[in-house]
Amino acid sequence: MGGDYTVVGSRARRLDGPEKVTGKAVYLDDMQFKGMLHGAILQSPHAHARIKSIDTSAAEALPGVKAVLTAGNVPDTKYGVSPARYDENILAIDRVRYVGDEVAAVAAVDLETAHQALELIKVEYEPLPFVLDIDQATAEGAPQLHQEYLGNLTAEVHQEFGEVARGFAESDLIRTDTFVNKRQDGGFIEPPRSVAVHDLSGNLTLYSSTQVPHYVQRTIAMLTGLSVGKVRVVKPYVGGGFGPKASASPCDILSSLLSMKTGRPVKIAMSREQVFLHCRARHQFKHVMKTGYTKDGIIKALEHTCYLEGGAYSSFGIATVYYAGSLLAAPYRLPHMKYDGYRVYTNKPACGAQRGHGGVAARACFEQQMDLVAEELGMDPIELRLKNIMETGDVSCNDLSMSSLGMKECLEAVQGGSDWNAKKGKLPPGKGIGMAAGFFVSGAGYPIYRSETFHCTVTIKVQEDGGTVLVKTAAAEIGQGSDTTMAMIAAEAIGIPLEAVRLVSGDTDYGIDLGAYSSRTTLMTGHATREAGEQVKEMILTALAGELGVERERLDIKDGVVEIKGEAVDFGPLRTKYLKEHRGWGGMPSGDKLTFTEAARMAYLKLGTIVGTGKYKPPVLGGKFKGAAVGTSPAYGCSAQVAEVTVDLETGQVTVDNITDAHDCGQAINLTSVEAQMEGSVSMGLGEAMFEEVKFDDQGRVLNPSLGEYHIPTVLDMPRMRCIVVESGEPNGPFGAKEVGEGAIMPTIPAILNAVHDATGVTITELPITPERVLMALKQKKRDE
Repeated sequence: MGGDYTVVGSRARRLDGPEKVTGKAVYLDDMQFKGMLHGAILQSPHAHARIKSIDTSAAEALPGVKAVLTAGNVPDTKYGVSPARYDENILAIDRVRYVGDEVAAVAAVDLETAHQALELIKVEYEPLPFVLDIDQATAEGAPQLHQEYLGNLTAEVHQEFGEVARGFAESDLIRTDTFVNKRQDGGFIEPPRSVAVHDLSGNLTLYSSTQVPHYVQRTIAMLTGLSVGKVRVVKPYVGGGFGPKASASPCDILSSLLSMKTGRPVKIAMSREQVFLHCRARHQFKHVMKTGYTKDGIIKALEHTCYLEGGAYSSFGIATVYYAGSLLAAPYRLPHMKYDGYRVYTNKPACGAQRGHGGVAARACFEQQMDLVAEELGMDPIELRLKNIMETGDVSCNDLSMSSLGMKECLEAVQGGSDWNAKKGKLPPGKGIGMAAGFFVSGAGYPIYRSETFHCTVTIKVQEDGGTVLVKTAAAEIGQGSDTTMAMIAAEAIGIPLEAVRLVSGDTDYGIDLGAYSSRTTLMTGHATREAGEQVKEMILTALAGELGVERERLDIKDGVVEIKGEAVDFGPLRTKYLKEHRGWGGMPSGDKLTFTEAARMAYLKLGTIVGTGKYKPPVLGGKFKGAAVGTSPAYGCSAQVAEVTVDLETGQVTVDNITDAHDCGQAINLTSVEAQMEGSVSMGLGEAMFEEVKFDDQGRVLNPSLGEYHIPTVLDMPRMRCIVVESGEPNGPFGAKEVGEGAIMPTIPAILNAVHDATGVTITELPITPERVLMALKQKKRDE
């Protein structure tokens, strides 16, 4: 544990733990309101079709139906994630662009009636030609999904840093490799759902299982025409997010419009199948990387091309295509880098952001290729990485600044922790060991919309009795432990025990917070929380210094008591006042230390309610080139992993036996939560590596839209794990802290791939690593030999 801390760096019980494990936590599905209606959404059965007519008369006439919405009676305002690519309508106006596109919505007295009404809506479609993959979408004469984005390109990126041609000229070894992943689902346990309540004063309160209350608030205000101040978004307990819940969902938008139309609360919940149809999860990427090295193993140049299959709408795609290139500029010194990225529209559900946004497949390709280079050079893979790693103070070729970077420590930690030197190259056939490194942002440097807004604000109110403080933050606790982290930061900043902190969160009425995405909350909301806590502490100690007649500099608060430097001070009169106010009470303060409770009560009596406010937005970051904002961050996390596998050489079945994981989080706030995030990242990475794939038929229909058919890891799939927490001390983070939520997934896939190569001698360049794929590669290897 770095620093002289009493709360930060400890193992704290999560604030939300008791309610979750006892079943008392209130999720969206538990919420009921008087007069509440139930909504349902009609979705397209076609991958691409023109809507010739819609007849809702039978649905409207059905007893119990209170409202029916189509494109004809909702605003035609375009929306999306990035204002640069607003390409979605609330409901399809003239065309549907994928199986699942929203066509109509109803509100009825119960869900059964709502679904019955959907069946009565008659839609006449004219099927149109469609495209389901990158090659089809980019072919000459291909059907165009959006006329304003020709060639079915959401966005394309062309960047060059340094002199790539010169870099390759200085290289002794040049390799070109290709890597393909598959579409992945978020796999959260709770599907998206919402309840909207439009009251008689014209205010709209939306309860949403979202990661981003602030962005949802803005989208709802834009689409309904209400002012932002009239829209309140409340996030109750959420059953996971992982990225696909990082924008306004059809549930949010349509429940709001239906509530405004009916004047009654409206609940809409997605089924699991609808989760797959809506998607907004991991893109399919195709990466081609050409990299040059010297014979001594120094990286000289990278030429990288990436195609993203993104589905029918942009969602986060304009950012994703940039992230796929920008995050490769570190954590290795790379003087020359060229990147060409293409995000392609197809007639499938739209892809968006998912844990490790944009960087997971790119990192897998780069780290897999790095191991193949090490093999050609006769060099240990860890040695090759150590030769090339960046250090604190370095700046990448695309202007990403390493204010702290414990990459060397992570590599050395997994090398020792896995007993790498005793195993690498010494295991029997079918047993393999592999490693990889990773790198990710600690919060996006800029908001999604162009603004100088603060990224978060926090308020801390000292309760008037002086015994506790109340932290108010709009941050989104979605299971990652941010509520506990903010409470711990507040406690450390003020100097009180964690038990003296209450916290409420996830409500836009509490302030501004951009949400739980890009691994931003610990650093950014943590900054605002610390500032608010320190302000509270200063107000109390300044008032106390005046009351005691001592210099402010002599006073501090630690572990709930006031520390007074120098000669003793008589605080007897102050204590007497406090005791008189609480005559007959138990547990009153005694002894030779003045308590925080007494000091805070005195400050209230002198000043009134004590309230501290904190705020945070990053300084100006990054370069001036087009797209420079994507990839910028006030800090970067890094990680390394070693995977050990067993491969059945007769069947191709791969079993991941052990993972040794080291992550530089700057400074652990809650050590247990840091380890939990590391383990969760490995679980998601392992799933994507081993078996996760959203499959489609030749008509664009999802073939496996359930968690019975789409396999996510369970406890039975998980390897033995050893988590090693590295603390580099981030100067831009609260108490030195930075990210762990997403960066820890980066090394998992390539570490497993490299271990499989070590066990078999074959290189798997397409995910998932199914037994069939491994067996085919083994047979091809035999034929080649």
